[in-house]
Amino acid sequence: MRVAETGSFSAVAREVGSTQPAISRQIAALEAHFDVRLIQRTTRSLTFTQDGQDLLAHARRVLDTVDETEEILGKRRASPSGTVRIASSTAMSRLHIIPRLPRLMQRYPDLEVEISMSEQVQDLVAENIDVAIRAGQIADSSLVARHLGSTARGMIVSTAYLEKHGEPQTPQELAQHSCLVYTGGLARASAHQWEFDGPDGSTVVEVSGRFRCDSVEGICDAIRAGLGISRLPTWMFDEDILQGRVVAILKDWQPPRVPIHAVYPSRRHLAPRVRAVIDFFVNEFRLDPMVSDYTAL
Repeated sequence: MRVAETGSFSAVAREVGSTQPAISRQIAALEAHFDVRLIQRTTRSLTFTQDGQDLLAHARRVLDTVDETEEILGKRRASPSGTVRIASSTAMSRLHIIPRLPRLMQRYPDLEVEISMSEQVQDLVAENIDVAIRAGQIADSSLVARHLGSTARGMIVSTAYLEKHGEPQTPQELAQHSCLVYTGGLARASAHQWEFDGPDGSTVVEVSGRFRCDSVEGICDAIRAGLGISRLPTWMFDEDILQGRVVAILKDWQPPRVPIHAVYPSRRHLAPRVRAVIDFFVNEFRLDPMVSDYTAL
């Protein structure tokens, strides 16, 4: 596991007070035991074979089981420790995860956090991710999904765009406008079909535009640049709206709320540190009016 995490035999040798040849012999012994090649080694780098990746996934579950056993026996009940790897989009990480980390780390001083920021849906097992915070419907039925909340979206556009092209009064009029299409994450399949809930019920319109992007941050920048209209949470533009650079339109027709989940590979053998992080974000999102489903309470 540490060779995979550090990418270096020498680094692991220094950690455990051993030598690089000794670590190499241990890996060779594992390969001999399983009769497979686990790591492809060159003088400059090492990469894990598919068998190596499969063994890593099993090794992580074994180590998580050890952690769980120690928790049951009381050794780590007071303070979860170790590294938790979190995957999320850039926008979600920047606005909802990283700002909360000081409270998380103050609560658990022995905890370390590593964040992987990507708009793409990552393979949690293959990429050694403990938990992902994802917005949108969860298509992979093999994952455990714990609901955190949901976020409302609005139709967002710059005032500069409206001055040039006018303001659509109904969702159907979006067909005559430049719509900024988000193609990343879980949205690709329905990227051009925008659903609205309005006075007469639900409606779906086909949109198009000359700009598409697989990054929410890219869509935000395109809105600010006056390239067109898109559907995003208004809280991503608080300062722009305050300064009058950006506005929300079509307020009688709202896109459906987007669910937010913490997803992880298995409910069994969930390490105490991972469970602590998930529980922390469940509570944090519940108290956040921007994403909470419990604001009426």
